[in-house]
Amino acid sequence: MTLTESIVEKLTKRIDSGVLAPGSRLPSIRRAAEEFEVSKNTIVEAYDRMVAAGLISSRRGYGFTVADRYTQLASERSQHVAEAVDIASLLSAQLEQNFSIRVGDGRPPASWTEESELQRHLGRFKPPASSREDGYGSAMGYLGLRDRLAMNYMDRGVEVGADGILLTFGANHALDLVIRRLLLPGDTVLVDDPGYYPLFAKLKLSQIRMVGVNRLSTGPDIDDLREKAERERPKIFFTQSLAHNPTGGSMTLPTAHAVLTLAEQHGFTVVEDEPFLDLPTVDGPFLAQLDQLQNVIHIGTFSKTLSASLRCGYVAARPDIIASLAELKMLTSVNSSSYVERLVHGLLTDGHYHRHLKRLSQRIRRATDVVTQNLERIGLSTLSPPSGGYYVYLRFPPGVDDMQLARQAIGEGIFTAPGSLFCVDRKPNRSGMRVNVAWAESPRFYDFLNHEIQNVLSR
Repeated sequence: MTLTESIVEKLTKRIDSGVLAPGSRLPSIRRAAEEFEVSKNTIVEAYDRMVAAGLISSRRGYGFTVADRYTQLASERSQHVAEAVDIASLLSAQLEQNFSIRVGDGRPPASWTEESELQRHLGRFKPPASSREDGYGSAMGYLGLRDRLAMNYMDRGVEVGADGILLTFGANHALDLVIRRLLLPGDTVLVDDPGYYPLFAKLKLSQIRMVGVNRLSTGPDIDDLREKAERERPKIFFTQSLAHNPTGGSMTLPTAHAVLTLAEQHGFTVVEDEPFLDLPTVDGPFLAQLDQLQNVIHIGTFSKTLSASLRCGYVAARPDIIASLAELKMLTSVNSSSYVERLVHGLLTDGHYHRHLKRLSQRIRRATDVVTQNLERIGLSTLSPPSGGYYVYLRFPPGVDDMQLARQAIGEGIFTAPGSLFCVDRKPNRSGMRVNVAWAESPRFYDFLNHEIQNVLSR
């Protein structure tokens, strides 16, 4: 063992034992060199290795500190999780495919199954003759797609490698992994309000306490976020920067900077769910771009741009967080579909996806124009100006019950999404409706809205 490795091991043991608690400062380079009787260069190398492993973080002018989430992700990992991972070692060996003789494998050889049947239908998206080239990444997902996503992040100014990306069965699967891995029953989190209601259901199922942060046209209400971060001491803030679901608005640059500043000050992680990032109609900063995935976990999906039936999404984060999520993914779903991931990878690399996005953006622009004109005709406003996604959020006048309106719409053969469903606690003054512009061209919908709202106002 080298001097550097020895120092890393000793400091890691101090973190594991709690001698160095999360957030506590490590000795300065000079003091550590004196303590371990080595050169300053050796300490620098040891600290650099610990930063790369996610054990510690570096802040200019403040030195090195124990990473806030390291204890949860590693040394204080729940005993039942650690035991489950140990039990799953056989499963891991099957996924890794590092052995030439595999009498312990629970599956038949690929040549007996998919290589002889599925390749007839999958054409050029079939796996190579030997799948071992990607064996180590089975739980992480198809390496080719992860490499491609890493390139896309780089094009957007985000430094991340394939080891910082985990493929999932869509964004909802990614959210589920994050919740189950980073939170415990009784923990408090902050969410956009109004926000993504399937997320609310997942949090309730996991017995997580939710506190809503008011969503404005510019993004989260920073004053509200600050007050609730100070009072509630949340572990995570779940939010969306671009073409927000359900309001349709995008976060401004000053708001994004303020969110990240509050996250650092109050020690919470930001989970950013961005299903519309690839749309050419959507523009603006997103949190992972500003934060470089240091305190942000970024979730993406192809469900809103390619097809919900593909069930292909991803998580980008620090490699230590990704490794922890990959463990849970392996335990709960073994792995994701390599065939689907290869299909998506092919669409991205051969230019089909890019051409499809151009056509999709034209449809969004046309549909948004139609919706805007119709809303102006009947005198309804939106919470946020359309920002290039699928949604606008109608604001109803006082006295209009959005749930009652939704029930009346069903009687007319119209399916709507009342705003109350997207609120943590139903707020009478936030009555509204999420409208998907792709389905909102029928004049009958606007005639219905106008008629019912005028009836309420005339009472």
